Amino acid sequence: MHDKLTKSDIKKMQEEIEYRKLVVRPKAVEDVREAAAQGDRSENFEYYAAKKFNRQNNSRITYLENMIKTAEIIDDSSEEDVVGLNNTVTVEFVGRGDVRKFKIVTTVRADSLSGLITNESPVGKALLGRRVGDVCHVKASESVEYDLKIIALENTDDSGDEINSF
Repeated sequence: MHDKLTKSDIKKMQEEIEYRKLVVRPKAVEDVREAAAQGDRSENFEYYAAKKFNRQNNSRITYLENMIKTAEIIDDSSEEDVVGLNNTVTVEFVGRGDVRKFKIVTTVRADSLSGLITNESPVGKALLGRRVGDVCHVKASESVEYDLKIIALENTDDSGDEINSF
């Protein structure tokens, strides 16, 4: 399955790869060397921790490189008054009166606890292409359905959001 990523997602991933290769990797390798020099490795926690961190860093680099290689590039532009990627949408839960703000992002940047929802989530799919004043129906599961009314839309710059890391 190919991840749908924007050009800015790819750019952020490339920046993270570069940082991990040029800054994190040399430090991790040096930490392994220093811990190994302390002697008996069978009970050397620092050695095992340094090796684990080095493996995690290399795994993250490989993961990001593979995502970039297999990515499907999608356009994140939309009309100014239409909900699209990287837009912040304020919605009201119809019938409940609760108001929430969501920013619609691609899957690699999603963090629902911070209000960053994916364009492939039920809420994201329902909101995309809509305008302020529209009411859209969200079917989250067989037993969970609700309506959202769009009450505000902001075209936001996506440069501040980070790609989720481990």
